[in-house]
Amino acid sequence: MRTALRRYPVLVALVLAALFMVVPFVIVAVNAVKSPAEYSANGPLSLPEGLYLDGVKDFWERVDFGQKLVNSVLISGSVAVLAVALSVLNAYAIGIGRIRGRTWVLAFFVLANTLPQEALVYPVYYLSKEAGLYDTRLSVIIVFTVIQAAFGTYLLASVLGQFPREILEAARIDGANKWQVLWRIVVPVSRPTLGVLLVFFFIWTWNEFLLPLVMLISNDNQTVSVALGVLQGQRLMDATMTNSAALLGVLPALVFFLVFQRTLTRGIAVGAVK
Repeated sequence: MRTALRRYPVLVALVLAALFMVVPFVIVAVNAVKSPAEYSANGPLSLPEGLYLDGVKDFWERVDFGQKLVNSVLISGSVAVLAVALSVLNAYAIGIGRIRGRTWVLAFFVLANTLPQEALVYPVYYLSKEAGLYDTRLSVIIVFTVIQAAFGTYLLASVLGQFPREILEAARIDGANKWQVLWRIVVPVSRPTLGVLLVFFFIWTWNEFLLPLVMLISNDNQTVSVALGVLQGQRLMDATMTNSAALLGVLPALVFFLVFQRTLTRGIAVGAVK
């Protein structure tokens, strides 16, 4: 009985936290399907009298949202896959290979995670100009792959440092080389953690604004976050279109998160058990 009573405050806190996160999204979704006149007359908290989709349509056409969506999915998906692969290779060398200066290498990756992106703007801009990659999606993919892999390497190196040595030794006795140990043993065992990193890297890259704003100046190469920021800065949208833009901007990332929710939950649960 006492245990059940102790759980109620936790349950209430979780429900309040869920409402705190869900209610703003519901308000945005409701206002996205209102007409400007209805929004002005009844305010943002009223229910819509009908389904008004002109705001969504106008925003979609004004920013060419389909192209921006393709750019964001391509960049975020590429960064997520490449950053996870690079993190695995780095962490395998550091955590299992036990390279010399392992502590200093990990300290370098920690330092890389603490650098603000504002400090990277000019070096990245200059290097991309020199390499002929400025205003290309490839430049943003390379930059964010390195940035995300710095965090992934630090995390995975700590995980792989605790990898059972008996399994590795048994694989080597059976004749497996280093690459076979990595892809047939280490990666399958670490799959839940890699799934968590994949989801986080995708969402983090999707939400990035500063570096894509600097690196992608052509309208055809811009991402969703950049298009939203530029259009709002020009003050070309009314309240209904602003809510439509916010809804369309967050919806793809939310769908991605819900699709991979089980992967994320499984990875966190496995990490907690370990």
